[in-house]
Amino acid sequence: MSTNTITQSIRESYLTTSRAFSRLFGSQEISSSRLERVAFYTSIVLVLFIALFPFYIMLKTSVTPDANIYSQEPQLVPNDMTLEHYRVLFSPETFPFITYFRNSLLVSTVTAGLSVVVATLGGYSFARLEYRGRGLTSRLVLVVYMFSGILLVVPLFQVMTWLGLVDTLPSLLITYLVQTLPLSLYMLGNYFRSVPEEIEEAALMDGYSRLEVIYRITIPLSAPAIVAVFIYAFMIAWNEYLFASVLLRSQGLFTLPIGLEALNQAFENVWGQLMAASILTSIPVVVLFLYLEKYLVEGLTFGAVEG
Repeated sequence: MSTNTITQSIRESYLTTSRAFSRLFGSQEISSSRLERVAFYTSIVLVLFIALFPFYIMLKTSVTPDANIYSQEPQLVPNDMTLEHYRVLFSPETFPFITYFRNSLLVSTVTAGLSVVVATLGGYSFARLEYRGRGLTSRLVLVVYMFSGILLVVPLFQVMTWLGLVDTLPSLLITYLVQTLPLSLYMLGNYFRSVPEEIEEAALMDGYSRLEVIYRITIPLSAPAIVAVFIYAFMIAWNEYLFASVLLRSQGLFTLPIGLEALNQAFENVWGQLMAASILTSIPVVVLFLYLEKYLVEGLTFGAVEG
């Protein structure tokens, strides 16, 4: 991605956030004293420092030669820089990073897509349709989300063994879908309730079917919530380690968290390669937020703009 594209994305995110807060508070500026503004900007700088400093250390370590990484006099800014750690990552005979990256991207994207599709239909049924047991089912979905992932490892492993899916990527797809669906259903169900029901009723009177109403009206009006669900499901699948370590055995099927652990176990003192891999691993999530952040901001301020 080019520098101009990144700059444009950041500029659009800033403008979207500014407009959202202006609409939310009913004015272009929020009146405050000089001391309050100083405290506010100081807090922002402090939060940014705490959030970004680990990434800077990762980036610095990834371009620092091994001899300097383990020096007894660590440097905040390296004198010597190298791309050797990145070259090692992209050498298939040393570390199949591209294979792990491809597996993670495939599993995360498909999981997020399936979660959005299923949660859209299920959340809409909770919000709009009347049927026996709807309230109980919607509450049970939220109760399932309260169970810790560690409690589901053995049951899900037994199910995957019975289905013959152990050591396959579909086992991860099913597992991650089970993990992400409860909260996805809850988020979209609540958001669909905020969409004016009169609009859908008018479309039904004009001859649209229920599925056409969902596709043509409900989904476009609910884009912020759908994007938030997609990002949530993508990040869960992208960063998940526990189930992948239990269900996968073949090295060619490893996702990035398992691959990085395998790199750490196979070699000693490879912090340069680990930090380089961590930087590359964070890029898809950062790009996703840069392009979809405006939808998230709209979702946060929806319902507080007009009364």
